[in-house]
Amino acid sequence: MSELVEPIGTVTFSEMPNEAFMALGMRNYWDGYFAGRAAPLGLASAEVVHAVFYNFADGEVARHIPWVWGKTTPQEAIAVREHGSAAALRQMIGKLADSPGLVRAADLATRAGTSAPTEGRVLYAGLRALEVPEEPVARLWHAATLLREHRGDGHNAALVAHGIGGTEAHVLMALSLGMKAERFGRIHHLPKARLAAVVDGLRDRGLVDADGGFTDAGRETKERIEALTDELAAAPYDVLGTDELDELIARLEPIAAALQAHND
Repeated sequence: MSELVEPIGTVTFSEMPNEAFMALGMRNYWDGYFAGRAAPLGLASAEVVHAVFYNFADGEVARHIPWVWGKTTPQEAIAVREHGSAAALRQMIGKLADSPGLVRAADLATRAGTSAPTEGRVLYAGLRALEVPEEPVARLWHAATLLREHRGDGHNAALVAHGIGGTEAHVLMALSLGMKAERFGRIHHLPKARLAAVVDGLRDRGLVDADGGFTDAGRETKERIEALTDELAAAPYDVLGTDELDELIARLEPIAAALQAHND
């Protein structure tokens, strides 16, 4: 489900929504990213947003929050994000946007996305408080975003339970992709000494070897985190019967394939 939902939710971070935020006076992509994604939290401080977003390096959130709220409001950012994301999704999937299959997928995904408990899931709870769009493409994007952020909140909990900090999470992700930490896009910009200190800390815990790769314990830890994340992400789908879940998968597969083809 994550592989099918993720491409739909992440159209938010594409060119069309970014342009819509730039039109509001944002200085760069990341201003729009933080304004749109943090908007369901209201006028939360940089410290709160950093805690919820978890894996950004110290100080990154504060370069954008609360500055963006001098250019827009959370309510406007929510509307701009929804409109831009729905327009981008419609453009990327072409004729599928007007198909009965998409309407059915939006209905099933919305039932799932609005059914899970909100306890301990701050960003998911913020999204649950928003009105669900009526237009099918926007509703599908909204449902995918709910499911994506529900999973993300659970992933944060899994990381915390294993004592993995935000930057450490990116190091483990890089290694799981067969990449050295200093080459990973989300952390390669960090000062070398700062990133080296994070890797050294993981090495001291026996998770990273002398060459900067996984130890067996590190790989097992990453696998446990991912397995727990999957387990914690299952609750929204409990509301669907087996046949409905199979149908949702079948309805989402061509949409995810169209998005993959567009991005290729």
